[in-house]
Amino acid sequence: MRTQSDNGMADFVKYNRKKLGLTQAALAQKAGLGLRFIRDLEQGKLSLRLDKVNQVLALFGHQASPVTTRKLDPYEILWNNMNKTVRVTLKDKTVLYGIILEAINENVEIKAWKFVPNNNAIAWQKSQDPKLETIINHTDIINIENV
Repeated sequence: MRTQSDNGMADFVKYNRKKLGLTQAALAQKAGLGLRFIRDLEQGKLSLRLDKVNQVLALFGHQASPVTTRKLDPYEILWNNMNKTVRVTLKDKTVLYGIILEAINENVEIKAWKFVPNNNAIAWQKSQDPKLETIINHTDIINIENV
């Protein structure tokens, strides 16, 4: 059974269609597709042809493409990013700049990171005050890179 949160593509198409003031029939005509396809797309049908989906998305200036996702290896972060200035992108799209100070372990697994944001870095270097540090859960991070 599909839930509202499962319908990202359907919601995106419906929102953009309505924003442009188009009916489903008008969108189908502009995209060169059948009305049935547009209805299926907006209802979140799971098996649709990607080329046809992209015909619709092109009208909004977008396209669907495969995205590779890989799990962020905490030990890769530990080896490559400790005590370096990094850009951290979180799942909620927040981007943080700062320094990773250390890993926070639970048993033997890295669960979180002690982090000092750039705006606190100079004060932290002088005082090493824990109040200037932030804890970032490892599962909240989608990307991290040296800057």
